[in-house]
Amino acid sequence: MAIPSASAVFSSGADAQHGEGADGTSAAPTLSRELADFLMDLSVAMHKHAIYPPGHPLLDQAVDSVHRAIGRLLLDRPVLSIGVARRQLIIEGVATDSSHPLLAELAGKLHRHHIGAVKFLRQLSRAELSDMLALVGLEVQRDTKPIGLQPELMKSRWSDVKLFPLTYDRLELMDDDEPEPEDASTGVMRSGQASQLWIGLARAAIAADQTAPSERDALEPEAVARAIDMHDREQAYDQVIVGYLVQIAREMNAEGSRQTSGLQRRISKLVGSLQPQTLTRLLEMGGDAAQRHRFVLDISQGMTVDAVVELLQAAAAVEGQTISHSLVRMLTKLASHAAGRQQSARSRAADGAFREHVERLVGSWSLDDPNPATYSAALAQLAQTKATPRGDPAPARFQCEPARIVGVALEIGASGERVRHAIAAMLDAGQIGDLLDQLNAAPDPRGVVAREVWARIADRDPLRALLGASRLDHDVIRRLIARLGAEAAPPILAALESCPEGSRQERLLSYLVQVGPPGASVIAVQLGRSTPGLTRELLACLARIAPPVPPPEVRLCREHPDPTVRREAVKLLLAYDATRESALLASVNDPDDRVAYIGLLAAGQRCSVNAAAVIRQRIDSGELADGTVRAAAVRAVASLRDEETLTWILDRTLATGGLLRRTRLAPVSPELLASLGALASHWPQDPRAAVAIGLARQSTSASLRAAVHAR
Repeated sequence: MAIPSASAVFSSGADAQHGEGADGTSAAPTLSRELADFLMDLSVAMHKHAIYPPGHPLLDQAVDSVHRAIGRLLLDRPVLSIGVARRQLIIEGVATDSSHPLLAELAGKLHRHHIGAVKFLRQLSRAELSDMLALVGLEVQRDTKPIGLQPELMKSRWSDVKLFPLTYDRLELMDDDEPEPEDASTGVMRSGQASQLWIGLARAAIAADQTAPSERDALEPEAVARAIDMHDREQAYDQVIVGYLVQIAREMNAEGSRQTSGLQRRISKLVGSLQPQTLTRLLEMGGDAAQRHRFVLDISQGMTVDAVVELLQAAAAVEGQTISHSLVRMLTKLASHAAGRQQSARSRAADGAFREHVERLVGSWSLDDPNPATYSAALAQLAQTKATPRGDPAPARFQCEPARIVGVALEIGASGERVRHAIAAMLDAGQIGDLLDQLNAAPDPRGVVAREVWARIADRDPLRALLGASRLDHDVIRRLIARLGAEAAPPILAALESCPEGSRQERLLSYLVQVGPPGASVIAVQLGRSTPGLTRELLACLARIAPPVPPPEVRLCREHPDPTVRREAVKLLLAYDATRESALLASVNDPDDRVAYIGLLAAGQRCSVNAAAVIRQRIDSGELADGTVRAAAVRAVASLRDEETLTWILDRTLATGGLLRRTRLAPVSPELLASLGALASHWPQDPRAAVAIGLARQSTSASLRAAVHAR
């Protein structure tokens, strides 16, 4: 059976943009061509790593293709996140076709590894990508743990590709043992696709929760909604939730489905239990306006009418539209008639009219405002004007809104008791973001009043309080860091000391990166005081900050007892000419293969004579046991291209044996393939190398022939 291409699975970019099919009807959510091609390349590369041995040339081609695709996609994105459902991938809010063999197999493989999401960062190196594909590409064996059940491996092995676990054992058991059919007395959902979709959504939501509910409560809509509300925002997990909601919307909208009654009640309870800001956030992840309209219409046709009202208000907020209170009251009244217990002809008519009005309302959001622009602006200003509450305990002379007083003071450049009181009132009310907005809009951002406003903000030390809050206000924190500069590093480091590993720690580390090179010295001082896990992350931060000179404390980390810390220190020091040689010698001589591998990859680009001598000695003594590491060592030594290196490589490539004492190739291994590739690349005309190259070309082994082909 032929495998469908990306164009057969995803619509064209024009269709995706307009959200219409060829017949004028609304089309399914679509991906851009570049995202579709990337997923296909990733699936092919993962498949090849499962069937070809390490060092095979076809693996290099597959890794190069994926690395180039990621590089192109990350030119205009800070990160690239992929959510994993059971048989589908979710990327930028769009779920892939579950019937596509390659992508369904890729989703299934990641799911069997208990991986719920994958995130690629902009600094991703080819070596890290290759290592990740080699590990994840292998199928889960019965005697080995899935990668998602090895959190230390996922945290320490890679720095620029993140794998997120998705494991919740009790839901896994429920997923394997399908629920009983639902009836009016039990309220249990029927088995089949509807049940699988709800269990997948519950697993995706609760896996990110800090507190695991009981087995009985795990599938309840309130527990799922609470887990989604408490989830510290992470794009990859949001995409998983959105992907399941899109699939649930299609399932509920399927004509003649009898399995969705339980799903309808559960998804309606879920939407009704979500916080408004959480629902708005999930709708923002749904892609462009056309796709969001289709999703709202699909899911509103299957939900209960009271949940539709809440969904409609959240969708309006995402679209930047305003629904009047009168219209909301009218829809609520119509919904109350439609939700009557007795399914009379009148209630059915009310239900149909309600859903028809919702569809017309969503479809009319794209219409132009018939009012003149000046009239609309005046109405908006009147709507935003706040009335002064009665019984305000503040003195009469301070009755004007504090924000208005501060804005006027910044405009005219005058200060006084009223201005200071207004600033204090805004800070007490937690309106730091509004104060920063006014400072940015001030005619003279460095004037006397602007300096006074900022001084009073700094006196409160708001950054420390914001970093200690239960939920991080990312926008305000980033703006404060932009103004504080290096002074923001100490409170961020203090918050990191008491923060467990997870998405919150990752967010705090991103704040450190925002501080930039001025904060490098403060971060370096913390290296010797932190746990190995935090020290490793701080070194990765320094690598992303890229200070002009590596701090002296980083060299001490090169001797750290934890190999993951040494690895990050070596990676950082190898990036500077002044420390490259000493870091190279230390890494290739490190007892940990992962640390040595980092040095060997760097030596492959430029290897010194001293480093080559250490590498040859370690290979000859058998210290480097891993085949991939030994292959990288051979390629590193071969970069010298001198007579001594040629002789050493030939000794490891050719052997003499048998009754006739004929010259033949050494047993096939990643080391032999790397040696043959080096001979074909660097010494193709040398008579001694020609013997080994000729034997490889005449071999019956495809991998040996490929190693010297087209070199």
